[in-house]
Amino acid sequence: MERFAWMGRIKPGMQQEYKRRHDAIWPEMVEVLKAAGIRNYTIWSDGDRLFGYYECEKGIAFAEKTQAESPVVDRWNDYMQDVLELEMDPVTGAQPKLEQMFFLE
Repeated sequence: MERFAWMGRIKPGMQQEYKRRHDAIWPEMVEVLKAAGIRNYTIWSDGDRLFGYYECEKGIAFAEKTQAESPVVDRWNDYMQDVLELEMDPVTGAQPKLEQMFFLE
């Protein structure tokens, strides 16, 4: 099982809206994430800073490719542009990977 972590930033004053949108995540977005093999997806915040983590049952490359090819993900990213500052890797279409520095099972 490969793990993936990312960071982002909520735009000023948009924390409640960011949370509201994720509380009402589109069912079709959940379907894409599951089809990509993404499990145990969690996003934490520290004020406006975000940290996301998920596990990739089918590998990170498969998860990135599935998301990059999905029009649902494109719509979600457009929907979130007004509340979220997120750097995207132009090659994978996903957030840049953080380097794992430690793991305790």
